[in-house]
Amino acid sequence: MNNILGREGLDNPFKGAFVNKKNAKYELTKNVKPVFGKTLSSALDELKLHDGMVISFHHHLRNGDYVLDMVMREIQKRGIKDLTVMASSIFPCHEILVELMEDGTVTQLMTSYMSGPVAKAVSYGKCKKPVIMTTHGGRPRMILEKEVTIDAAFLASPCVDDQGNISGSEGKSFCGSLGYAAADAQMAKKTIAITDTRVSKVKRPDIEGRFVDMVVEVDRIGDPAGIVSGTTQITKDPIGLKIARDCRTLIEHSGLFKNGFSMQTGAGGISLAVADEMHRAMKEKNIKGSFGCGGITGYFVKMLEEGLFENLYDVQCFDLSAVDSTEKNANHHKISADLYANPNNPDHVAGKLDVVILGASEIDLDYNVNVTTGSDGIILGGSGGHADTAAGAKLSIIVSKLFNARISCLVDKVRTVTTPGETIDVFVTDRGIAINPRHADLIKKLKSETNLEIKTIEELKEIAESFTGKPQVKPRSAEVVGISTYRDGTVLDVINKA
Repeated sequence: MNNILGREGLDNPFKGAFVNKKNAKYELTKNVKPVFGKTLSSALDELKLHDGMVISFHHHLRNGDYVLDMVMREIQKRGIKDLTVMASSIFPCHEILVELMEDGTVTQLMTSYMSGPVAKAVSYGKCKKPVIMTTHGGRPRMILEKEVTIDAAFLASPCVDDQGNISGSEGKSFCGSLGYAAADAQMAKKTIAITDTRVSKVKRPDIEGRFVDMVVEVDRIGDPAGIVSGTTQITKDPIGLKIARDCRTLIEHSGLFKNGFSMQTGAGGISLAVADEMHRAMKEKNIKGSFGCGGITGYFVKMLEEGLFENLYDVQCFDLSAVDSTEKNANHHKISADLYANPNNPDHVAGKLDVVILGASEIDLDYNVNVTTGSDGIILGGSGGHADTAAGAKLSIIVSKLFNARISCLVDKVRTVTTPGETIDVFVTDRGIAINPRHADLIKKLKSETNLEIKTIEELKEIAESFTGKPQVKPRSAEVVGISTYRDGTVLDVINKA
């Protein structure tokens, strides 16, 4: 247990996307009676904090989260050192972690995504131990399978009732689904719900009270407006819109576009433009989809309400209209990260996807994708559900401009492997479309049925370099500051100090 925390991680290399796939059943035996009336200080006293603990947080309030900051400041005052912070994602609002890494309070991070000051600090070597970058599905897998033991889970809880049940869709700091907090609550030695709204009974609990040890009431746990951080608007760029139209044509001729069709897109501008194109395509062709999933936006809510999808499976809400939908639409289901993308859960939703639309910081000639670091080596994100859905979907599509500001997206070898090329099927750009050669039938079909510009990935690279020149690769330092792990826990790549 916790063996991943004390090693470099390089002794467990990635051997293939499906080599370690297995079906697992998890017995959830925790059954406690929540204790109410605790202050944050008294709750921390009861935890008997000590050096070397593993504590966790979740990110559903995204850049509007107040809980990690308030908890970590209290812990810092107590002089506790050598903590591992297992936060499902880290945003600019979590800047306190930089100070805590510098003073030794925190010596390791485990997360699926990070941006802002913490990501930069880690990139420059501020964290004593390498950050472990997981996938959104790999995180609950490792918690439920006890690869890591969480000593204390602090749950930002928008609404808690008298039985300790937690809802993310009620209260003044509502944020919708709490899917990434579920495994933490279920498996932590102690689970502390921190809330700013208490009611007699929540309508639709995300987390059952039997998993909650203590409830702490505070003035405010966050700002719901912060969940809309990042791009959640359809691109207006004509180039991006062309990519979306070509992507629609490709999907329509893929053989997957029929009644029962399922899809996930990211929340980036081009990905949302694809969702908008598919919205029109489904209406025009009278296609009724089975489900949309992942982080849900208002665009998917509209398709649900128009009857284009039968169900939405939501692990986190990306905008406030999605939060509202979780309360008013019975077929908008809030799900755990385990059910969403744990590769060892035989019913995981990502494994039932027909099509997923994903972005890329870089893609290489082997179709490996990087969404973890920039070409300069600075951490700019992380897998999130990228690697999970690429492996689960029948057709995984990367959408991106081929180059931007004279920097090519297509390189000889990506700086950091986030998603292995064997799980990437198509690369759609403004200068043509490359299809993984293992899909010879799809290449033949698209060439005969459409006017899409089908090219080899090598041809696309030549086109990019005719505009940008051959990119200079920044030398890597010898110091390892992070480990990019796959959903099965194996090591895809290392992140070197910038």
